[in-house]
Amino acid sequence: MQANVGKVDRVIRIVAGFVLLSLVFVLEGNARWWGLVGLVPLATGLIGWCGLYVPFGIDTRRTQRGTPGAAHS
Repeated sequence: MQANVGKVDRVIRIVAGFVLLSLVFVLEGNARWWGLVGLVPLATGLIGWCGLYVPFGIDTRRTQRGTPGAAHS
């Protein structure tokens, strides 16, 4: 499991995860549980790996040369 989520991508995922998780406290009734969806972007942002990126070959990290998607050596 090699990291495939870049720095900016990670920050966006973590912020989006917290925003979605806040719905648990803001919404009422059964709709509030949709906020738990925020666990997915939060977890992928914290771990730095996204399973959906793997089959598509997406890698949002940058190498030392600044080219997107290249593997680190």
